Amino acid sequence: MSPATPEDGERLQKVLARVGIGSRRTCEDLIAAGRVTVNGERASLGRRVDPERDEVAVDGTPIGVKAGLVYYVLNKPAGVVTTADDPHGRPTVLGLVPAEPRVFPVGRLDMDTEGLLLLTNDGQLTHRLTHPSFGVDKEYVAQVEGTPSRRSVRRLREGVRLDDGPTAPAQAALVGPNVIRLTIHEGRNRQVRRMCEAIGHPVTRLIRTRIGPLADRKLKPGAWRELTTEEVRALERAAGPRDQLEQPAEPPHGRSRGRP
Repeated sequence: MSPATPEDGERLQKVLARVGIGSRRTCEDLIAAGRVTVNGERASLGRRVDPERDEVAVDGTPIGVKAGLVYYVLNKPAGVVTTADDPHGRPTVLGLVPAEPRVFPVGRLDMDTEGLLLLTNDGQLTHRLTHPSFGVDKEYVAQVEGTPSRRSVRRLREGVRLDDGPTAPAQAALVGPNVIRLTIHEGRNRQVRRMCEAIGHPVTRLIRTRIGPLADRKLKPGAWRELTTEEVRALERAAGPRDQLEQPAEPPHGRSRGRP
């Protein structure tokens, strides 16, 4: 990726200020302190960048600087599918958020699963959040049939064998007579449901309550909001550095990785 020439692009501090890193003066101080890189190289004051091409990081955390990037969190209700289009005419998550600019879901929740879902047009961040190498934690609350024993919950913590192999160790706790709080970092298809079924307690209701550092207990089912700048930066940190991954040209369309 070729850096912008002195005559091209926008001043780096202006770009950083526009995406909410801080005031322009604060951004100038960050650059002067050597905390900002462009395409992996430490930036200096006066540097110009092309937001459509250059990769900018602050303290090693990549920052989305392309114009028009948006980030939504949706509290997905049951009965809504996590696809861009549905051939059966069922309601989709895209019908619950603004039509423009067009966004795509980050990962999937199956039709009957409720809870937090990210939607964005930032293909780079989407790729990193869903890539198995980084294992961003996702927390669920599962209402199940019967009351799991301590041994059953311990099996979830240690990993259970599924038809596609054993699961990684998870965080699991019984928080009610028939309610399990489970945190996983894998993204297999219907994984939480299959894990609970494997210990003999099928799920009757499933809600995702946290994605990495992001949680929102006040967001009502079917409601959405834009992420704050700090929330986006926290997700960027949780997703890890870009240079360890192959980069997709565009956000994923339609289907994406497994559904809990």
